[in-house]
Amino acid sequence: MKLAYVQNPTWKTSPTERFSYYTFFFGQNAVYNLVSTLLTTYLLLLGLNAEKSAAVILAVKLWDAFNDVIFGVIFDKVKFKSGLKYLPWLKISCIAVPIATVLMFAIPEGGSEGMKLAWLAVAYVIWDTAYTLCDVPVYGIITSMTENLNERTAMLSYKSIYGGAGSGFCTLIGTILISEHVGSDFTVVAIIIAVAGIITMLPVAFKAKERAPVVPDENFTVKKMFKYLVSNKYLLIYYLGFFFYSSLNVSANMTLFVSFYLFDYSLFSLIIMVIGVVPSLVCSLFVPALIKKFDKMKIYLFCSVLAIVTGLITFFVGYENIIVYTVLATIRSMPIAVIGVMMFMFTPDCAEYGKFTTGIDAKGITFALQTFAAKLTGAIAGSLGLLLMGVFGWKEIEAENFEVLQQLNVPQSDTALFGLWFTYALVPVIGVILAGIIWLFYRLKDKEVQIMADCNMGKIDRAEAEKRLDALKSGKKSSV
Repeated sequence: MKLAYVQNPTWKTSPTERFSYYTFFFGQNAVYNLVSTLLTTYLLLLGLNAEKSAAVILAVKLWDAFNDVIFGVIFDKVKFKSGLKYLPWLKISCIAVPIATVLMFAIPEGGSEGMKLAWLAVAYVIWDTAYTLCDVPVYGIITSMTENLNERTAMLSYKSIYGGAGSGFCTLIGTILISEHVGSDFTVVAIIIAVAGIITMLPVAFKAKERAPVVPDENFTVKKMFKYLVSNKYLLIYYLGFFFYSSLNVSANMTLFVSFYLFDYSLFSLIIMVIGVVPSLVCSLFVPALIKKFDKMKIYLFCSVLAIVTGLITFFVGYENIIVYTVLATIRSMPIAVIGVMMFMFTPDCAEYGKFTTGIDAKGITFALQTFAAKLTGAIAGSLGLLLMGVFGWKEIEAENFEVLQQLNVPQSDTALFGLWFTYALVPVIGVILAGIIWLFYRLKDKEVQIMADCNMGKIDRAEAEKRLDALKSGKKSSV
């Protein structure tokens, strides 16, 4: 942790500024984790039909498809009087996101199924829109805070420590409060997470500084946007792989049910959380050092192979022996943690590549695609988990929390329990396999990105940038 505050003389940002950036991700990840991992449990305990809930969540994503693209265009065109590009949006979102999150988990229990589904749809649209207002600016602002690629990499690594802590905080609070030992409800959990979100997200809106030079207004047309996306091949390649990786990453949505039904204790999910969070915190400290020695994508692909091998072993060994499962899960969590820390480091690289190759400064569109991909795949993962539960014959049960569920003592069939394990353990492995195949075609190197960033910021001219890029490709030493 101490490493995060060391002031490198070549860095642009101050320790206080970086700290506010890191804490933002504590609140953001806590909120996102609540929606992405506990919403499935909430809906199942609410007694809603699994297939209908899945359909509603996917239908909302039709709006999301327009929402993120529209905001990306607005973001690139809107000019605030202050001259700032990112901070005004962050100030709005720091309040809007927590409020929308509480709304998501306040569905009236006494209403009809139709009313509950309608509430879910409206609340999800509001939350989805509010989240876009924070995700695009907070990832985009790092390209304005500093052009130093090592500084960016370090900040994106260290923010994962706080993001992981936020996810862990949400899981800890949520799991304990709705467990069979406490018996609270999801609305209380949502309020606690929302308050924590406001407190930790708001500082960056006042502490962060935008240092990039003001880019002159340009006629940013739909034609230019299309040209930008088509030309930015690495952005499309990376997020196509990301789509399969995250869409099939359904484990988090199933953790509480896996703990309750397969390991006979809902609080076992806390052990699963520790297995996942602790390696992430450790890896966040060492990833910057690894990236200095190895190209990011090489590390990414290596960890993907390890995740596939350990995932397959875990599935076929099964869950009967809890000690063996815990050991295997701990080993598998390490490469998964590295992937998680590095996951959004590629978007700023693609933004620099896109501007360098097209001349179009479209960071709004670039980071809007990241937000869209994250939210779309999160919704698909939640919907897919619900859908598979229904396919394997999961019995619908209405229970306020796991205390009530334990009292009801409704058994699930062997087929349903196998489906739960299949969904939890094997489906994510299939996602990594598909993603890894696609990521083999991502060939944008870190050294190339630094040269492009220097050119985009005006530190070197285009002729010098192309000379250095040619030297890299030919294997010659350049004066970078």
